[in-house]
Amino acid sequence: MNGNKPAKLTNILILGLGGVGYYLAKRLVHEGYAITVIEQDSGSIRHADGNIDARLIQGNAMSIECWREAGAEKMDYLISVTNNDAVNMMSCLIGDRFGIPLKIARVRSREFGNENSILNAKDLKVDLIIHPEELVAQEIFRLIKLRAGNDIIAVAKGQIQAMATRIHEESPLAYRKLKDISKEYNEFPFRVVAIARGIATLIPGGEDELLPQDQAFFMASNENLTRLMGLTGVSQQKRHRVMIIGGGLVGSRLAELLGKTVKVRLIEKDETIAQELSFALKNAEVLYGDGSDSDVLISAGLLEMDTFITATGENETNIMSCVLAKHLMTSQSRHKHGKQHIKQSKCIALVNKEDYVVLATTMGSDLALNKKILAGNKILKFIRRGELLSVAHLHGFDAEMVEIVAAPNSPITRKPLSKLGSYYNGKMMIGSIHRDGVWQVAIGDTHIQNNERAIVVCMSQHLRDVQKLFLT
Repeated sequence: MNGNKPAKLTNILILGLGGVGYYLAKRLVHEGYAITVIEQDSGSIRHADGNIDARLIQGNAMSIECWREAGAEKMDYLISVTNNDAVNMMSCLIGDRFGIPLKIARVRSREFGNENSILNAKDLKVDLIIHPEELVAQEIFRLIKLRAGNDIIAVAKGQIQAMATRIHEESPLAYRKLKDISKEYNEFPFRVVAIARGIATLIPGGEDELLPQDQAFFMASNENLTRLMGLTGVSQQKRHRVMIIGGGLVGSRLAELLGKTVKVRLIEKDETIAQELSFALKNAEVLYGDGSDSDVLISAGLLEMDTFITATGENETNIMSCVLAKHLMTSQSRHKHGKQHIKQSKCIALVNKEDYVVLATTMGSDLALNKKILAGNKILKFIRRGELLSVAHLHGFDAEMVEIVAAPNSPITRKPLSKLGSYYNGKMMIGSIHRDGVWQVAIGDTHIQNNERAIVVCMSQHLRDVQKLFLT
């Protein structure tokens, strides 16, 4: 793997313009890949035609004639993300016959693609199988196991930690400029690398303020994580109780994952499904009821919970139930413990519409997850693996965290960070660099040298700018 080469022109064939396909096509075109899409629905084609600079072919993904029209034999990647698992798996077999080297398929069923499956990935000629619902369930499971903050991402082999948390009215950081915060709290190095405010994501500079209700991403070394948590008011929890609304693929799988170590209570509004889950989920308590009703939530024990998760198939239900739950939990905690000791309960919403992700975090959710974005980013990481050492999406932010190597004589090596000007301001932030065998938080005077590794946070649409800054 060579982190110093810019991407060569890569040809990618995408089957399906549903949520994942559209998200991928838009991102990959922006990053300079040559994209061809086969989609049967004319409405999806018209919508994409006005928004994505890709070659669009209207037709059936199972039509060999469409594959020939697309020039399948010249493709470097096949990404099959139609709404039909069987079509996606069969497409990889067809792609193999056309000689496409790398093939990716979205498969909802967990019965296919694993080592012990009747048909594993090798049988299906698939290089990467994406299970979107499983990705979401595993990600929430990871976050709950942390039992701290709203999200903590370990990078650089765990030596650097990025932690997201909400800024409250009582926080000593509220209404303060970042440059003043860094001067006052200088016992250990840390950086605020991204802020979600309203429906916007900011890559902040020293003059930007932290405001109440901001969702802020902090970066610090692993040894200073506990001190950072103390500064931001995040506390570790010794026990954990979780309420899940919705017993679909995500909710039921999450209850299964959590049930052995965490007390789980799941509410499902379909009586038949609730009854089936009560037998299937041995380590979770399943209740029949409407999780968007405040009386149902309270009678089901909402006020005892540490984490509340909405995982129904309806965006509005998930977002508004989180708003309601956050209000009920905060009001009860304020009444019981007083303003200075409000219980830090977390609300997580599954949001199926990409545009609602940042909105959900500002309306009451501490974290909003989108299975299309998670699936899309896993595919993007697979495709980019020759150029970037790693990429992580910051949940609830329209931003990415990238580990990348500075190519000799690239623009990033020519000036200290504070003097990069238009290359840098508002587009990206260098959070950490690897120097003398250790990772250290970067500051304005840091001057990145040839072949040094760095961790960069950037707006999603500026990932290509990061590559130009480091690799050209």
